[in-house]
Amino acid sequence: MPDRFHPDVLPPQRPWRAWAERLFSDDNLDRYAHLLDDCFRIPGTRIRLGLDGLIGLIPGLGDVLGGIASCVLILAAWVRGVPYVALVRMMVNLAIDVLIGAIPFLGDIFDIAWKANRRNYRLMTRHLRQPRRHTWKDYAFLLGFAAVILVVLAAPLIVLLVIILWLLHR
Repeated sequence: MPDRFHPDVLPPQRPWRAWAERLFSDDNLDRYAHLLDDCFRIPGTRIRLGLDGLIGLIPGLGDVLGGIASCVLILAAWVRGVPYVALVRMMVNLAIDVLIGAIPFLGDIFDIAWKANRRNYRLMTRHLRQPRRHTWKDYAFLLGFAAVILVVLAAPLIVLLVIILWLLHR
């Protein structure tokens, strides 16, 4: 007696998946990070900068536009399944880049040196190669960043409290 017929079950069709895999391939994202962070060399030096550093020179709008362009790497990491701890760390790298980059002149120098897109690309590829491995550095970085944010938010309250106490004991 012949075996029962078992039709093959095909996975659901996701046409956007193939498109996203081609668009967000390692080669494309590496080129994109290179374009944003280090595609040009300042003649006579070893200093490299990319479009992010050049766009950042536009007062007010440049760092915002550079930050928006850098979000592509974070979106690609999310689509490719990078763990949330790495995504948060990538967002923090980008936030540091945009916030400090907004400081006139010194921020532009920081932006060229920080290279958030290169950092985020390396972070993404590391977590894609070893998806379940988070190093202590990932958590220490996030914990340190949270501590700095708390200090920045608490500092005005502490100063206000000291002023009030000083006025009361006067």
